[in-house]
Amino acid sequence: MKILVIGGTRFFGIPMVRQLVADRHSVTIATRGNACEPFGDTVSRIRFDRTDAESTRQAFAGKHFDIVIDKIAYCSNDVRRLLDVIDCERYVMMSSAAVYQPIRKDTPETDFDPEQHPLEWLERADTDYAEGKRQAEAAAMQYADQHETLLVRYPIVTGLHDYTGRLRFFADCIRNGTPFFADHPIARLSLIDEEDAGAFLAHAACSRLCGAVNGCSEGDVSVLEIMRYIEVHTGLKAVRFASGVPSPYNGYPAFATLDTARAKASGYTFLPIRECVHKVLDYYLL
Repeated sequence: MKILVIGGTRFFGIPMVRQLVADRHSVTIATRGNACEPFGDTVSRIRFDRTDAESTRQAFAGKHFDIVIDKIAYCSNDVRRLLDVIDCERYVMMSSAAVYQPIRKDTPETDFDPEQHPLEWLERADTDYAEGKRQAEAAAMQYADQHETLLVRYPIVTGLHDYTGRLRFFADCIRNGTPFFADHPIARLSLIDEEDAGAFLAHAACSRLCGAVNGCSEGDVSVLEIMRYIEVHTGLKAVRFASGVPSPYNGYPAFATLDTARAKASGYTFLPIRECVHKVLDYYLL
């Protein structure tokens, strides 16, 4: 199939594109062209600025793709500018578990319905990340109904190439004796490994899934478990104070986990998250 990927040149976009290429799809990546990417002659390329309607029109007018995978839709106008001009059979948007307010234990996709969410035409700077994603989903479901739509919702993505350094935060703090503050260290969290994130997105895009689908690696973890693993492997103790540096996993309730029954029913098997987290921590602790 002819597949257009909007973004896809960093973090879990790289294993996703590699999987699509391995599955013998004809892949085009569309970006600003600023990132160094590893795909060589296995993909075609389009340069555009998705925040500019004229740039988007010039890039995609008259072009047809079987599937569009949009990894960088952060607001409703991002979606509108693209869907106003692009011709495709299926639109797949990379969304986020941040759409769930509140998130809870085994949160199902039905906890947020983008078809019922009041749609506002917003730019990225007009709102926060979570509402931006809700508006992007609402635009995808309410504004353009001429094609199939899939919304893939992930929790925090982790992995060896995580540029946010969330897991590295704990390794560095404990090794350096830096005090930090974890507001709810026993909260159970869903995460997804970067390899899982890329592979499932490639799988889901070419599946029969429509509407919203959750994806996360198998099982859940807590900040306390992360701390204990580092302590055991370094022989050092975490220094925790309320006045310490805030943990990147602060702000979650007792359970912030996702129900992935729909994803599993499509034939995908997720990696075990504890093994993925340990692999990353082992790398940071070398």
